[in-house]
Amino acid sequence: MLLNWTVMILYNYFSAMFVGPGYVPLGWTPEKSQDCMYLQYCKVCQSYKAPRSHHCRKCNRCVMKMDHHCPWINNCCGYQNHASFTLFLLLAPLGCIHASFIFVMTMYTQLYNRISFGWSSVKIDMSAAKRDPRPIIPFGLSAFAASLFALGLALGTTIAVGMLFIIQMKVILTNKTSIESWIEEKAKDRIQYYQTGETFIFPYDTGSKWKNFKQVFTWSGIPEGDGLDWPVRDGCHQYSLTIEQLKQKADKRIRSVRYQAVEDYSGVCCPVTKGVKTFFTTPCTEEPRIALSKGDLILATRGLKHWMYGEKILDSAADGGIRERGWFPRKCVEKCQYDSETDQPVDGEKKNR
Repeated sequence: MLLNWTVMILYNYFSAMFVGPGYVPLGWTPEKSQDCMYLQYCKVCQSYKAPRSHHCRKCNRCVMKMDHHCPWINNCCGYQNHASFTLFLLLAPLGCIHASFIFVMTMYTQLYNRISFGWSSVKIDMSAAKRDPRPIIPFGLSAFAASLFALGLALGTTIAVGMLFIIQMKVILTNKTSIESWIEEKAKDRIQYYQTGETFIFPYDTGSKWKNFKQVFTWSGIPEGDGLDWPVRDGCHQYSLTIEQLKQKADKRIRSVRYQAVEDYSGVCCPVTKGVKTFFTTPCTEEPRIALSKGDLILATRGLKHWMYGEKILDSAADGGIRERGWFPRKCVEKCQYDSETDQPVDGEKKNR
């Protein structure tokens, strides 16, 4: 049974790794040209982003139904390998629970055979078994330490990977991805902030957990659909989510603030020369850092106490349309002083969006 767990775990692990999530074809455009207005354009892939797809900086491609980029499989979790990845997250804790049971029973049996009870003390002799002088497998002090260490790894894996499985099942049963859950949260915040009176309905949730489950898990192992067109619920259409994304992008541009670099920054993760607080409060994220030179202009969209995230303002003709986004220390920049009201939207304009 333990070997069976191992085979199934490795099969799903390598399936998630080598099958991959599925990528939007390079140069892809929707069948109807008028639908392009509802989609974002990816300059790297030279194509439009299909519904539910996102560009991955690590894979350098637009991924269909992207959930996240997983460093453990060195690939994205998306449309084609979502089922294999989730099964791996299920089988790994089950196999570890089985292994933990074996470790516990082994250590209990061996310790019970080596324990001596006296009137004043309890002694454990790891050199030889008291009740069974010829054990099938030699079990000394080193074997006991190795078994105890393996038990800790098995229990830790069960808890950590089991929590990831629960998170994945929650998004699968609502027919969402981790990214789409975040987009839905931002949609509620946007509507509440501008008080537009809209009601955002996630378009891909069929309303039935079983139907949502069957879109990912099939007997053939091949998910339903082609990864580009998706069934939607009543009252929504294929581009309901992409339209909301465009609204959030426009809102993001409005809220962004222009900064100018006053110090050089090399782009290292933990800069030593930018202060102790900056060094120890570096963002715990895989998002990149951007190098700055004195005089560079940056549009900051979010930030922490000692760090900020933004996009460097570049000459589009010179850089070929490539965007440079990432984190940088707050002390390296200062807020630009606007020369006119046209550089920054007024509150009335923001409220009318």
